[in-house]
Amino acid sequence: MASYDDAERVDRGIKKEEKHEQEEGDGFIDKIKDFIHDIGEKIEGAIGFGKPTADVAAIHIPCINLEKAEIVVDVLIKNPNPVPIPLIDINYLIESDGRKLVSGLIPDAGTIHAHGEETVKVPLHLIYDDIKSTYSDIEPGSIIPYKIKVDLIVDVPVLGRLTLPLEKTGEIPIPYKPDVDVDKIKFQKFSFEETVAVLHLKLENMNDFDLGLNALDYEIWLSEVSIGGAELSKSANLEKKGITFVDVPITFRPKDFGSALWDMIRGKGTGYTIKGHIDVDTPFGAMKLPIVKEGGTTRLKKSKDDGGDDDDDEVCNLHTGF
Repeated sequence: MASYDDAERVDRGIKKEEKHEQEEGDGFIDKIKDFIHDIGEKIEGAIGFGKPTADVAAIHIPCINLEKAEIVVDVLIKNPNPVPIPLIDINYLIESDGRKLVSGLIPDAGTIHAHGEETVKVPLHLIYDDIKSTYSDIEPGSIIPYKIKVDLIVDVPVLGRLTLPLEKTGEIPIPYKPDVDVDKIKFQKFSFEETVAVLHLKLENMNDFDLGLNALDYEIWLSEVSIGGAELSKSANLEKKGITFVDVPITFRPKDFGSALWDMIRGKGTGYTIKGHIDVDTPFGAMKLPIVKEGGTTRLKKSKDDGGDDDDDEVCNLHTGF
């Protein structure tokens, strides 16, 4: 029994010695860490090394259309150190309601001068087809919230690699082209050699934001025969989810249509196509949007003065002057 007690006491003594040695080892490592930290602080204080700072100075949308949005994030980086520091990588992420829209990495993004500041431009691209194919609930014409996250990775002497995280929120549209129809045609001068008319276009803005019309270009075909087109300045406000009527002039030669013109005069439907673009201002920047209508049908119709009914839903009214 005494031998068992002696063995137990020896075992306890060994464990105490091991614990004491471990505590001494841990203490020694902690002292080394503290010593290195103190040396680093003293070197940093003597030489003047410090952590760079970064902030989002601005966000631009230089290009936006039906296919994509180009976003540029201006990041202002300040370097308080006496030596230049390299900007090793830029990691970026754009998300909406917690869902990733796009992410990527820009390597070797440049150098920040000693005791200086630089505005670094971070270009980002949103491809709308990718977004709509991934998230079917994001509808064309809508406005979605976004959050941009940018991590700047810099290498500072003494301090080593540092990550400077940035975030910025905002809204971005998913643009949708307006719907266009030829509501009617008013003839101001009619002859087989030259006809002057005004197209009464109906533009329906399918977006959740207003479009400020500045200019438009168009070409129109009747029965697959081009009757011409034009580019002109035109000011109008296309209200969101609303319909706006715009008058545009056109001059053409009816005799070029052949049998299509006589079909229209006899009251038979004639197919028409209109294609063009509108230049608009939006809360998100300028856009150039297509306007397209194919497979429309039109015919000439007399006005009330000639016994017609203006309440009819015909697309073309004929106001004759001959």
